[in-house]
Amino acid sequence: MSIRPDEKKTTSVHRGTEPAPIPDFVAGPTVAGKSLAVLRVATGFVFLWAFVDKLFGLGYATPAKGAWISGGSPTKGFLSSVHVGPFESMFHAWAGTWWADTLFMLGLAGVGITVIAGIGLRLSAAAGALMMLMMWAAEWPFALSTSTGEATHSTNPIIDYHIIYALVLIVLAAAAAGNTWGLGRRWAALVGDRTWLR
Repeated sequence: MSIRPDEKKTTSVHRGTEPAPIPDFVAGPTVAGKSLAVLRVATGFVFLWAFVDKLFGLGYATPAKGAWISGGSPTKGFLSSVHVGPFESMFHAWAGTWWADTLFMLGLAGVGITVIAGIGLRLSAAAGALMMLMMWAAEWPFALSTSTGEATHSTNPIIDYHIIYALVLIVLAAAAAGNTWGLGRRWAALVGDRTWLR
């Protein structure tokens, strides 16, 4: 195939002030984009539901008397029951402290809201993955028995649901999954070339 001299090749130039290009598979309402949007909303709801249940004590994971608004601690029960792994004493020291409760609840709410909305997915992925990694470390799935000698019933020493949630958050951020059925495009235009905020 030859190109005639009068034909010009057009190339797109990406300037630093323009938003980064959107991957083809999420650029529009494709099956992949819609699938990622459903995964995004469902994952965000997992975090947001945990926040609401711990805040109000809806009786699912948190009883009414354990509600944060009633003076309950969202971290005390979980962290004080850690009896495995090299960080056991550290998690016991953190259990029920005001700062651990506040950071945990802000993390749950922040990740839940932003992931559902499709904005700030890179920050959400970092915060959510860190939370999941710390919860994974608290359960320490490598161990076969606890410090009290009981079986841990760990089903997989490396990959558990905490790691899966962390990976999902990272994939959603990398795929710009907020652009379909979310506010991702508007958010990207708002933050401009500060790509770490996307």
